[in-house]
Amino acid sequence: MKNIFKILIFLPVASFLIISCTEGLKLEPVSQISVGSYWKTENDANGVLYGMYSRFRNTTANRFFWGELRSNDFGPSVGGEPIEHGPLYRNTLNASSPLPTWLTMYTVIHDANLILKYVPGITFASEDNKNSILAQAYAMRAYCYFVMVRTWGGVPLVVEPTEGYSEKSQRERATVEEVFTLIKKDIQDAITLFPNNNYPNGRFVWSKPAANALKADIYLWTGKRLGGGNADFTAALNALNDIETSDITLLPTFSRVFDYDNKGNKEILFAVRYMDQESGECGPYDQSFIHPQAMPGSNQLDDSTKIVLSGGRGYTYLQVQPHIRSSFSWMDQRRNASFKEIYTYVPIYPSGEKTYYTAIQVKFDGTFVSGQRYWYDDYIIYRYGDVLLMKAEAKNALGQDPTEDINKLRQRAYGDYFPQFAFVNGTKEENDAAILKEWMLEKIFEGRYWWDLLRFGKAFELVPSLQDKVGQNHLLLFPIVQATLSIEPKVVQNPGY
Repeated sequence: MKNIFKILIFLPVASFLIISCTEGLKLEPVSQISVGSYWKTENDANGVLYGMYSRFRNTTANRFFWGELRSNDFGPSVGGEPIEHGPLYRNTLNASSPLPTWLTMYTVIHDANLILKYVPGITFASEDNKNSILAQAYAMRAYCYFVMVRTWGGVPLVVEPTEGYSEKSQRERATVEEVFTLIKKDIQDAITLFPNNNYPNGRFVWSKPAANALKADIYLWTGKRLGGGNADFTAALNALNDIETSDITLLPTFSRVFDYDNKGNKEILFAVRYMDQESGECGPYDQSFIHPQAMPGSNQLDDSTKIVLSGGRGYTYLQVQPHIRSSFSWMDQRRNASFKEIYTYVPIYPSGEKTYYTAIQVKFDGTFVSGQRYWYDDYIIYRYGDVLLMKAEAKNALGQDPTEDINKLRQRAYGDYFPQFAFVNGTKEENDAAILKEWMLEKIFEGRYWWDLLRFGKAFELVPSLQDKVGQNHLLLFPIVQATLSIEPKVVQNPGY
């Protein structure tokens, strides 16, 4: 990994002025200091910690591509098909596809490694603050490797900061089992170090409840994909039960979970923060809206559609696919809170003939700044909906009844119509099918549906673009792109690519 580490070596060790820790992650580099004169004070540690979160924010669009688009919930829209999207939702990837590499994840890991190496030697006014910083670094490193191992399989393991190049910087890929050994150790170290079960203001950094959600996610994966079985399912369920003792709840209205003016609400465990005048836009979501030039004439649209499309910004790259739209009942409030079907009335509304035009996601629809729409939506890593779905999944795997957890979500989703949609416990296989569908209904477009399909072993069955590729199991992983292989001679391509 010579070239990757050359980049890491020259990442500046910077102290950051934290303008606001309660409203957002506003970071301004104020100096560049050598490692030798740095790492003296608590402020030095906080500077690199917030630098880690800033670089983590830069990985958002990539993680959406890795964890969502291959589920084929999106497809080409009226604006055409960009070359970087088509291979993902069509599942026609190869080593030459224009895919994001793992470099951005290793830059975040580099920051975590710096913290884990140097913070133990710093004296803090509060030992709890010191332990919290270390816990956040462990949780972040575990999460980054968890993303990568599900994306590529085994990856090079880097557990020390790269502060000078040597031949040892060249690393082969570790096995999947070796990667998960590190992930499980890191997440347990994080949970042990967090001083309490509270949430920081804004809920945009790792906390003990968020780390427990990650632990449950990890152990559900290894329980199902690596043969961990009941021991892993029990570990997941115990972690989820610990979260239930924290300040977490379902909001009464589903759409309010995602509103710009309701960031850090009590359904959120951990989200990547985006704010006006503080960060760039949240990359994935403007691409699944509609560009002004692709909009039909205003006299062809009904009033509710005009309101949704107001603001005049977005790209017409991704269209919500029919098999997703048809899965939602009209009585499910999550439908209108997740996507909008656009119809035209030709020649004019309302007398013209109604014709389907496209479907856009509206779960993350940004906010208005000076009359224009900007995608400053937080990118949610974990929320209480995840917790309830993981509990249902773990319980069912253990032969327990998942009814209570599923019905908490359905009661909110269907309101007065809930009696028609109440979950009734069935066989383990029937329950699994219902739980996976509930993952889609509750969490679609939140960057994880592809991984949910993999965990349940249902990708070839439920992804339309994979249904004619049964048996091509190499497609469940991403290829390592040629750009990486050409500069990393010890890294070997995934079989089948």
